[in-house]
Amino acid sequence: MTPLGDLLERQIRATGPITVAEYMTTCLLHPEHGYYRTRDPLGAAGDFVTAPEISQMFGELVGLALAQSWIDRGCPAPFAFVELGAGRGTLMADALRATKAVPGFHDAMDLILVETSEPLRRSQAETLAGHDPRWVAGIPDLPARPLFLIANELFDALPIRQFLRDGDLWRERLIAVRDDALAFALSDPVPLAALEGRLADTEDGDMVETSGAATSLASEIGDHITTHGGVALIVDYGDETPRGDTFQALKGHRKVAPLALPGETDLTAHVDFGALARAASCGAAPLVTQGLWLERLGVTARARALAAGLEGAALETHVAAHRRLTHPDEMGTLFKVLALHDGYGPPPGTLPEGAT
Repeated sequence: MTPLGDLLERQIRATGPITVAEYMTTCLLHPEHGYYRTRDPLGAAGDFVTAPEISQMFGELVGLALAQSWIDRGCPAPFAFVELGAGRGTLMADALRATKAVPGFHDAMDLILVETSEPLRRSQAETLAGHDPRWVAGIPDLPARPLFLIANELFDALPIRQFLRDGDLWRERLIAVRDDALAFALSDPVPLAALEGRLADTEDGDMVETSGAATSLASEIGDHITTHGGVALIVDYGDETPRGDTFQALKGHRKVAPLALPGETDLTAHVDFGALARAASCGAAPLVTQGLWLERLGVTARARALAAGLEGAALETHVAAHRRLTHPDEMGTLFKVLALHDGYGPPPGTLPEGAT
């Protein structure tokens, strides 16, 4: 058992089982032993790799897409250019490089990052040196100005609760202690008004996941856009209405049991994009797969341009990166893009009205 596992076991013995959301929050954000408080989880030496670490093309196209949205809205100045959960700052660095030639964009931007991990904040400061980034705790701390935001693989790490359908009632999945180890358990069945709508698309024994943290964050983003204008891009793995147990843990790029190593693994779940869109008070573009979204933005043309200067192993790596970002068997279909917007101009990566 890990040090955090010992703490959780003592807590559960003293006060009773905890929810999956409570477990995730503690494991990821505990001030001393939390996963994101104690390490840089990215890259070959970490536990997972995100799209910006795979290829510069991802961040470049995100940056140019948001810059186009800024132009479509009359080039407001100043504006907030924001990333939630910016990792090492790789995506934002690529976005800033790609948008350097957009007239007035950098002069008008207020570069802001929302990040809870101190190790990652240090990496971001180093990566983005010269661009004067600043950090805030959350959306309510953003300035009252138009918002152009990217959140890539952030929502999947927000805590979830899990409910198992039992007839027309629901049992919540809990975490208890059994045989001196953490183990899953179930609450007694109860009716849940919040899940009445899921009785129509589930069967007895199906699991449904909810995330109050995710819908609350989407609501905050939507409220800011409704008040001040702008666009937010949410990129993650999930679906319009996910169903089933998607709670998972990663360590060393491999899946491990979610309860095995508290505080030492990355914990995630699939994103319910439909719930995010409903929670936001602003407009929401139709959900689109990452592969199609990147193709609409010109990723293949960009890939060919970069390939022209490569050969050998470097070219093979580049081709593999393009495939990983876009192919249906890789990230292309599993990952989705949700654009929240103010209704002025087309959201990035969407087709013109009437196009097919």
